[in-house]
Amino acid sequence: MEQRSTFQRYRLPIIIVAIIGAVALLGVWALGSTGATAYSCSTIYQPGATPSPAPDADPQPGFVQPDMGARHIQTGTEATYTYCPPATGPHYNAPNRGPIPPGVYGPDQAALPQGWVHNLEHGALVVLYRGQEGDPGATTEGQAAIEAFFDGLPPSPICGVPPTQSGAGVVIARFDEMATPFSVLVWGRILPLDTWDEDAIMEFWNTMGERTNPERLCPLPTATPAGSPDVSPSPS
Repeated sequence: MEQRSTFQRYRLPIIIVAIIGAVALLGVWALGSTGATAYSCSTIYQPGATPSPAPDADPQPGFVQPDMGARHIQTGTEATYTYCPPATGPHYNAPNRGPIPPGVYGPDQAALPQGWVHNLEHGALVVLYRGQEGDPGATTEGQAAIEAFFDGLPPSPICGVPPTQSGAGVVIARFDEMATPFSVLVWGRILPLDTWDEDAIMEFWNTMGERTNPERLCPLPTATPAGSPDVSPSPS
């Protein structure tokens, strides 16, 4: 009788083990790919003290962040931001990659700055929360409060854009590279927050929203003959 080789006798178990090993290696590679850093930060932005406004000056909550440009970069390209969280800077220009769809992104959902910086360029509000241990935004209670806030948002202060409108709607997402548990952004301006403060967020949005972004969806308000600002939407 012909004697079979070791491989022939154990071929099926060997093949099964080989397949399991290949799947495991593929999984490790996939995890490494999805977890790869797609952006980097040179500085964690911490605004310095600003002079007190004049008694008759209009309130301007938040801080002006140094401009980092508005360059479009190829989708998948790693971006380096001088300041994080970035209120300007390089960003993607591709459907659903930049601007990204509006909504609340949970702690495990990817929302890269290369995407939502383009939302800012269109005049969107972006609210960021840290997801590190002890941070309130990523907890079950914190996420419930964020979801309820998003669901109750009114249209934008100047153009009347619904918070769910593609390209210019509100984005709320996790971002760990910042000095405070929360940050509220419009193009070129940032409001750091130590606590979840919906009144402060809305004051910032109503005062500064859609006034600084370079790609406008409607003209800035102009004075009417009666002297009151005309803020009716006029999409360009």
